[in-house]
Amino acid sequence: MTTAASIVIAIIALLHGWFLVLEMFLWNRPSGRRAFGLTPEFAEQSKVLAANQGLYNGFLAAGLAWGLWLGGSEGLHVKAFFLGCVLVAGLYGGLTATRKVLWIQAAPAALGLALLLVGSA
Repeated sequence: MTTAASIVIAIIALLHGWFLVLEMFLWNRPSGRRAFGLTPEFAEQSKVLAANQGLYNGFLAAGLAWGLWLGGSEGLHVKAFFLGCVLVAGLYGGLTATRKVLWIQAAPAALGLALLLVGSA
């Protein structure tokens, strides 16, 4: 179960790394606008806000990678903390932005957290 948890956590970290790229560097480019369904005008007006959001996603990715790197009980606590952060962010985004966030962010975090806790029991 710990291998499955590590794989899911690594995927979540990679996803959040990709969110960083989308929000910080591609937000007002065609691929970023397409990913988020944005008009060119809105993307231009909100690019600073999106870059800030992308930076936070990068911190989540870094925290999950740190937990994987640490391993053991120390890594367990770090992974659990950052998965909890991802889960809360995903729930909030799903309730306030678009339901799609529940499936892209919250559900993988919940799965990772469940696998992590079952594997540590």
